[in-house]
Amino acid sequence: MPAGRPRQIKYDPSLVASLEKDHRELVALFKEIGQCAKLDEYGDVPALLLSFKTRLEAHLIAENVRFYNYVENTLQDDAENAMLIRSFRREMNSIARGVVDFVKKYQVASFDARSRAEFMDDYSTVGGLLTQRIEREENSLYPLYQPH
Repeated sequence: MPAGRPRQIKYDPSLVASLEKDHRELVALFKEIGQCAKLDEYGDVPALLLSFKTRLEAHLIAENVRFYNYVENTLQDDAENAMLIRSFRREMNSIARGVVDFVKKYQVASFDARSRAEFMDDYSTVGGLLTQRIEREENSLYPLYQPH
């Protein structure tokens, strides 16, 4: 392969199904975190949050490397969709930073009444962002992943 030329990402017919499976697992884990909080089992929350963050980061790496790179390459001559893809990518990076900050904030030894209330507010905000993002990815972005 000539120097300076990026390696082509090949189309993977199972990629979108795999990314959607990740979404379902992430949502289930996020719900489990919320359930622990509702049951006042905050001792489990920090470890579950770390697990959620680790799984989200693995999903984002796969999405960035395998999905976005492929779609950006195949749609490089379609200015409108290329702009949409770049916008989604920037937005997801911002959401990911928010999730990482959320996880770091609640890596505490114990939760007092104030941190419990804050946690539930932050949990609702992050959950809303993730739900909205997943729906938009699956409905608007993933259909752009086609064999080239």
